[in-house]
Amino acid sequence: MIVIASIWIGVLLIGGGLALDRVLTNFLTRSFDDQLSYVLTAMIASAEIGPGGEVILNRPLGDQRFLEPGSGLYYQISGRGFEHFRSRSLWDRSLSVRADHPPGALHAYDSREFPDEPLRVLERDVEVPGSPVLWRFQVAQDRKGLNDQIRALRRVLVRSFAALGLGLIVLAALQTFYGLLPLRKVRRAIARMRSGEASRVEDALPEELTPMVEELNALIAHNERQAEEARRHAGNLAHALKTPLTVLMNAATAEAPDLAESVVREARTMRRQVDHHLARARAVGRRGQAHARAEIWPSIEAVERAVARLYPDVRIDRDGPRDLAVRIERQDLDELIGNLVENAAKYGGGSVFVTVRRDGDFAEILIEDDGAGIAEADRARLFDRGARLDTSKPGTGLGLAIVRDVAEIYGGQVGLEESEDLGGLLVRLRLPVADAPGLARAGARRGLRMVHGVRPTTG
Repeated sequence: MIVIASIWIGVLLIGGGLALDRVLTNFLTRSFDDQLSYVLTAMIASAEIGPGGEVILNRPLGDQRFLEPGSGLYYQISGRGFEHFRSRSLWDRSLSVRADHPPGALHAYDSREFPDEPLRVLERDVEVPGSPVLWRFQVAQDRKGLNDQIRALRRVLVRSFAALGLGLIVLAALQTFYGLLPLRKVRRAIARMRSGEASRVEDALPEELTPMVEELNALIAHNERQAEEARRHAGNLAHALKTPLTVLMNAATAEAPDLAESVVREARTMRRQVDHHLARARAVGRRGQAHARAEIWPSIEAVERAVARLYPDVRIDRDGPRDLAVRIERQDLDELIGNLVENAAKYGGGSVFVTVRRDGDFAEILIEDDGAGIAEADRARLFDRGARLDTSKPGTGLGLAIVRDVAEIYGGQVGLEESEDLGGLLVRLRLPVADAPGLARAGARRGLRMVHGVRPTTG
C-alpha cells in the first residue's frame, strides 16, 4: 500500500510539476518577449527613408545599452541591396537574416549565432513609406537573465514538490501503519496458536475485525474436530484390516505358488495403504504439539542398521552435525528417512550418501545415490500415490507420497534434484529446526522454498 501510494504520489507530483514548470516558463518568456516587442515597435515607429533610400531612425532609442558594444541588447535593420543598419552594441557583428516570412507577422525565436551569448530574437518585415524595399527590423537580447530566472523558478518548484511528496508519503505510511495495526495483532495471535501458546484468538480488536476473528476461531474448532475424526477413522481402519491381512498372508503362503504370490502382493499393498493412512493421521494429531522434537543423527543410525540388513551390499555414508534436532515426532522422522534411504539403496548403484546440515531455521537432510537418476520431467510424478518408474522391483509407489504428506504436515518440504557428486538422484528433505521458536508459522506465512547448496566435504 505504501509503495503504491508513493508511486501514485510521485506520478501526480511529477506530472503537475512539469505542467506548472511549462506554464511559468512560458509566462516568463512571454514577459521577456513583450519587452523586446516594445523596443521593436519603437524602432518601426521612428524609422524613415534617408536621402540615399536607406532606413534611418529619426530619434535614438532610449536604452543606453544599444550604444555599449557587447552589452547584450542589439538591433538591426536589413533590406535587399542596402547595408545593415546596426546598433553600436553589435560593433563588428551582425544578426543573421533568416528566410522571409509574411509582412507584418512578428517572429520570435532563440539563436546561438553568437557563441558566447544565447540570444532571444524578435523580428518583423515592414514596408516603410517611400521605399519599395521590404525592410526587416530585428531586436535581440542576451537571454542569460531569462535562463537564470527559469532555473531559480525550477529550483523552487523541485524543492517545494519534493517536500510536498515526502510529506504525503510519510502521511500515507503512517496511515497504513496505524490502519493495519489491528491486523498485525491478529497475525501475532495466529502465530501464538501455531506455536501452541494459545488455542484461539482472544485479543481485544476493533469491531470491524470481530466477524473475521469469530470466523477464524470457528474454523480452528472445525479443523480440530476434523483432525480428531481423521485419527479415529484411521485407527478403526487399521484395527479392522490388520488381523485379516495377517491371516490372509499366512494362508496365501501355504497355497499354490501363483496364488500365494498374488495374495501376498495384494496384501502388502493393502498394508502399505493402512500404514500411509496411519502415518498421516498420526502426524496431523501431533503437528500442533509445540514440544515435538527428534534428533536427526540417532534416527539416521537406526535407519542405516535396518537398511543394511535388507541391502547388505549397499554402502551408506553419513556427514553433518550430530546434535541437530527437528520439530517432529521421532517415529515420523524414522519413517521419512527410512523411506528415502531405502529407495536410494533399492534403486541406486550401491552407494548412498546422507548429509545433514542447517540452513537458517531449517534442517536439510540430503540423500544421494549413484543410480541412473530420474529425468526432470518425471520427478513431479513420483509424488503421486502409486506412481512408479521402475516396475521391475517390488513396491507400491507410496513411499514418496507418504514422505511428502508427513513433511508438509510438520511445515517441511521435500524435493528431487540431480546429485552432482554421485550422479544419481538427490532427495532434499527440509524440516523445521526444533530450537527455532515460531518457525512453523513463519514458514507458512512466506511459503517454503527449496534452497540449493553445496554438500559439506566429508571427513
